[in-house]
Amino acid sequence: MINEFRAAFQELLDTAVAQSPNFRSAMHEVFRLSSHVPQEERILALDALVPVMRQSEPVAGIAADLAVVAGALMDTGTPAGPAGVEVMRQLATYGQAAGAFLAAWQETGAGTPPPPMEVTEAEEQRVAPYLNELARLATTGWWVSHRYALAARTVLNDADTRAALRGDRAAPRGVGHLAELTRIARQLSAEIAEYEEVHALLRMAAADNALVLDRASGRGFRVRFDGVADNFQLHTLLADALVGPEGRGVPGTRPHPSWVAASQDRDSDPQAEIVTGRWDLVGGDGSWVGNETAPVDIPVVGGERVLVLEARSHPHSWRAGRRHPRVVGRLRVEDEIPAHEAADWWARLHPAGAVRHPLSPAPAEPAPAAPAQEPPAAEADPAIPAEPLAPVDCAAGAAEGEAAVARLDTAAATEAPAPVDDDRPEADAPEAPRELPPGAGLLPPLPPGVSDSAGWAPTWK
Repeated sequence: MINEFRAAFQELLDTAVAQSPNFRSAMHEVFRLSSHVPQEERILALDALVPVMRQSEPVAGIAADLAVVAGALMDTGTPAGPAGVEVMRQLATYGQAAGAFLAAWQETGAGTPPPPMEVTEAEEQRVAPYLNELARLATTGWWVSHRYALAARTVLNDADTRAALRGDRAAPRGVGHLAELTRIARQLSAEIAEYEEVHALLRMAAADNALVLDRASGRGFRVRFDGVADNFQLHTLLADALVGPEGRGVPGTRPHPSWVAASQDRDSDPQAEIVTGRWDLVGGDGSWVGNETAPVDIPVVGGERVLVLEARSHPHSWRAGRRHPRVVGRLRVEDEIPAHEAADWWARLHPAGAVRHPLSPAPAEPAPAAPAQEPPAAEADPAIPAEPLAPVDCAAGAAEGEAAVARLDTAAATEAPAPVDDDRPEADAPEAPRELPPGAGLLPPLPPGVSDSAGWAPTWK
């Protein structure tokens, strides 16, 4: 079976490079065999796939299909390696094009756009008055957008890929596409359901550390985590890491072991699946955080996310588990801050009892007077640009547009860069400069090779 898989995978690579009509049949043969070979074979296949993915990037249909192949090979838990970052890098480029198509569609009439695989020349002609000569590239981006979403949903289950997107120091040469990808996924999720999960996974990837201050003990801890999608999961993992002698000695009752296991890598135990919350989660700026939000929503104060564990003001419970069952959740305490540093924080923060659960009854006694020093205000995350409320503005940044077309134009000859829910109403997108014709500057020109390949571009080309 191993030799059969290797032969099928070599056929896939050869037909991709040759743009052969046999490419699709080779792809299906790889799908059929991939689950029957050891993980080591899939790792080798992913490594061999990366240079062909880069070479094929200007040929949109082959590029998107190879991204799906990469996702399929990772689907059984195979480490993504450089292929994970390459899939997300290409999504950033073609996703920008798809976003331009969607924005142009909304500007040129009513109705919903067609499903990506059903887009035709008629839809390109509709957006052409807005995009001019860029309409073809934008329509092609829309055509492949669903396939990249399918691949990204699997790729983002990989911890190393998420670390590379964050640009962690531990990740070699991080690509830094996280903020751009998050904006793209949010925009496309309005029409393509798979991007809702992609958007949630990208938000999960955006936060991996926090300063946690425990009101009852007066102590503070810096924690690092990964694969934590919401604060229900964070709450459980914090209780496991901090409470009791098994943790860091914070007073309280230890969480049930099955709750912790379900927040890490196990299924929930039907006999003990209801988690009881231990604290109220409050931001370092005095805002309510709660369990329903995500770690990325914890306010940034003094250059780091600051979470205060307050005494529970209202009972709350939830079902044990993880929002993304295939993602392993981890949390560790990196260090405890010195007592004098903790005291400095408590002097700056809101007083005890000042922030309560939104459903808790009003306190019998008036809240303590406000401290002489105002609670610190939340800041923008210094490492991760804030996600805008407006749709993606593809016209912003001519330099990025030139860089994107340079990546597409030279994908066959040069290496690509190395590895690296918010329900608020959206603001109006900024207007394009008036001196430019409609659509000018939204996207780089169509790269050579896309429209010339009748077999791997939309059928009307």
